[in-house]
Amino acid sequence: MSEPEFSKAMHNRSFINAPIETVWSTLVATDEPLPFFFGAICQTPERKVGAKLRMVHPNGKIVMVVGEVLEFDPPNRYAHTFQMTNIDEPPCKVTYVLSEKNGGTEFDLIIENAVVGSKLLKEMKGAQGFIAGNLKALCETGRPAFSGRMVGLLGPIFGLLAKKSQRIENWPLE
Repeated sequence: MSEPEFSKAMHNRSFINAPIETVWSTLVATDEPLPFFFGAICQTPERKVGAKLRMVHPNGKIVMVVGEVLEFDPPNRYAHTFQMTNIDEPPCKVTYVLSEKNGGTEFDLIIENAVVGSKLLKEMKGAQGFIAGNLKALCETGRPAFSGRMVGLLGPIFGLLAKKSQRIENWPLE
């Protein structure tokens, strides 16, 4: 069996008309549903390299994503592995880079090392614009974009469709 081929890095750059501190604190918030992360609550007990993280459905019963912190350099850079719990595929790497620019923040979302042709790569390609657009709207206006509000409304249905393997007891942080 041959080794998998990994994708080239995919970049999504946007400008957010908000201070870098606002964008950073919104991006790394924990214990509240984040519309730009499809309503997930990010749980990262320790914000340091090597710490485990998970993105949990607002019902607190389903884990949507797991990973490990690879870089944490406030307020400029945060990177982690990213594995969707409903897809049996290797994780990719997600990096968020923030830079002060023109009175606001340049936001780069970089996705690397996803297997070419994988479901994860397809999901990540589709999610980049959603994440950037909803983070931008939330930081600039205090409200997510329309797409983020719709995901929030549909969240309870998504929770009902989750696989048993996604239950929180199967994905401990320790």
